[in-house]
Amino acid sequence: MSAESTPEPAIPEAGPKVPGRRGKGRRRKAPGTGRRALRVTAWTAAGILVLGGTGLGYVYFKLNGNLKTVDINQALGSDRPTKVDNGSENILVLGSDTRSGANKKLGGGADDGSARSDTAMIVHVYEGHKRASVVSVPRDTLIDRPSCTDAHGVTHDAATDVMFNSAYSTGGASCAVKTVESVTGIRMDHYLEVDFSGFQKLIDELGGVTVTTTKNIDDPQSHLDLKAGKHTLDGEQALGLVRTRHGVGDGSDLGRIQLQQAFVKALINQVEQVGVFTSPKKLYNLGDTATKTVTTDSDLGSVNSLIDFANGLKSIGSKNMHMVTMPVEYDPANPNRVIVAKAKAKQVWTALKNDRPIPASATKGTATGQAKGVVTAS
Repeated sequence: MSAESTPEPAIPEAGPKVPGRRGKGRRRKAPGTGRRALRVTAWTAAGILVLGGTGLGYVYFKLNGNLKTVDINQALGSDRPTKVDNGSENILVLGSDTRSGANKKLGGGADDGSARSDTAMIVHVYEGHKRASVVSVPRDTLIDRPSCTDAHGVTHDAATDVMFNSAYSTGGASCAVKTVESVTGIRMDHYLEVDFSGFQKLIDELGGVTVTTTKNIDDPQSHLDLKAGKHTLDGEQALGLVRTRHGVGDGSDLGRIQLQQAFVKALINQVEQVGVFTSPKKLYNLGDTATKTVTTDSDLGSVNSLIDFANGLKSIGSKNMHMVTMPVEYDPANPNRVIVAKAKAKQVWTALKNDRPIPASATKGTATGQAKGVVTAS
């Protein structure tokens, strides 16, 4: 979990038993957010409700105690975009790329004790909660970071032309949220963060995720070696896929985002097909892993809150989820960085503010990776 995250001060008393019902019920990260993790957490929360209905009160207390939260509202105060009260929701999903602790052996990056938002997705759930748009934010995007206060009360000065993922490493979750709100002008209603080692365990608990690769993918840094064809990825392979940038395409972060988006859809399809509700033990193991994996904003920091959140997402499948990358252009001064294509990005943010679909013109002609179609849901 993030160093900024703090456990709930107390476990609330269990409410009355609720009859079991079908539904989806995660995070973290899930983003990684980011992570992919949103659907799993929501689905797992509904599973917790089923177990609670069987009278296993211990499960509620145990899983509720696993959750860790960040009080975003307190950290950011009132200097934020106005909340749009039209039934829609905006969720920032992050995946942290810390290489310390349990994550160190998972490969990639340097173990320097720091953590950055390896994956960032803005999830907009439309009014009615039948559809969603997901906007991936390239971590290499140069942005102006606003001043922000971290979870320890330390204020960090504003900075110009810094990489987007430095916001998280500088001031944690609250700084990442404030930066996203500054860039988009959209208020984030919720925050979900995914831990890498937990993400791997989640995939293993699900029994793997099936994908088809149209090209060979070989990236020793991410411990990934896949031949073209159909694969059921275990947790380590899945983590390698969503993190690889050197094993396929042009080695860019934009290419990695294309792989991540394809994997998210495959993951959602897998979740819908796995019949864990017939196995209380499997359901508990998944719930235990999921609640240890994700960090949420304080409004989602209880099992009951996650259940309510799950009920609002269970109708959203991969077919009614539109995924794009924030419109960017390559930086003329540094081809390894990108800058926001402001006019086109404005089309995206305006559409989401008004709860409308993102127009195709918003992403036409912008910078893109070379990994589209390399991974598909099987």
